[in-house]
Formats: sequence, C-alpha cells, structure tokens
Amino acid sequence: MARIENVLQLVGQLNYVWTNTESLFIYLIAYLAGTRKEAAIVIFLTLNTTRARLDLLERLAKTTGVTPDTRAAVLDLAGRLQREARVRNKYNHCIYSFDANGELNSTQLMRIADFNDELKYGKVEALDDDEMERIRAAIAAITVANRDILTFMTARDIAV
Repeated sequence: MARIENVLQLVGQLNYVWTNTESLFIYLIAYLAGTRKEAAIVIFLTLNTTRARLDLLERLAKTTGVTPDTRAAVLDLAGRLQREARVRNKYNHCIYSFDANGELNSTQLMRIADFNDELKYGKVEALDDDEMERIRAAIAAITVANRDILTFMTARDIAV
C-alpha cells in the first residue's frame, strides 16, 4: 500500500477513536456537574474545542464535593487525552508534502510561532516509519482511555 493510503487510513482511525472517546465527555460533564444529559450536551457543543472540553472536565473534577478518587481518575484521563490530542491535532491541521517522485514524505504544520520581531511557521517534519508508529501508538492510547472512561462510568453507575 502506498504511504499516502497508509497515512490516510491511520488518520481516519485516529479521528474515529478520538471522536468516539470525546463523545463520552458528555456523560462525564453531566456526572461531574450534577446535571442532565441534555444540559451536558449543550455545554459540550458550546465548547467548540477539545482543549476547552478537557479544561472543563479538569476544573469540574477539582470542585468541592468531588471525591478524591473521582478527581484523580478524571485528572489522569484528561491528562492522557491532552497528550494524545497533540498527535490528532497535528494530522488534522497540517499540509502533506510530497517528494519529486510524488511520494508522501513529510508534514508541514500550519501554526505560527511569534519570536519578538520574527515569525516562524510551517515546521516541516518527516513522515517516516517512526512517525507512522507514533500515530498507531496514539490510536492505541486513545482506545485504552476510551475503555478506562467506560470502566470509570460503570463503577459509578453512570448510564450511557
């Protein structure tokens, strides 16, 4: 299989597992905020970035009345997902670059870095076998986090 097909398949899997996992945030928000699922959906959809949703979960976990074990579990899950979000964001917000033979060989990030009187943008990174493995590892880690969220919810009788 050509590298581009491999990358597209992996990025598709990455997006699938991420979306599936992030949808579970609705139930965590409802549980931590002590509200109805419908209200949690409104909150979830109002926060239009993953970072904002993870920040909300972390902040709700730190409120009074949340048990120490719940706080620790939610903060652990949020931290793990925040780390994996970097890989997801990279592949959803980059340009794919090809070599002279038309083979996919790198990504170019679409991010601006402001250094006093200079701007830098478009960091180029190789899309080699090590990077492909990094995507696979992110998929596996997000899948484990998904299962851990479900285990957390089952242990607390949170209906899905």
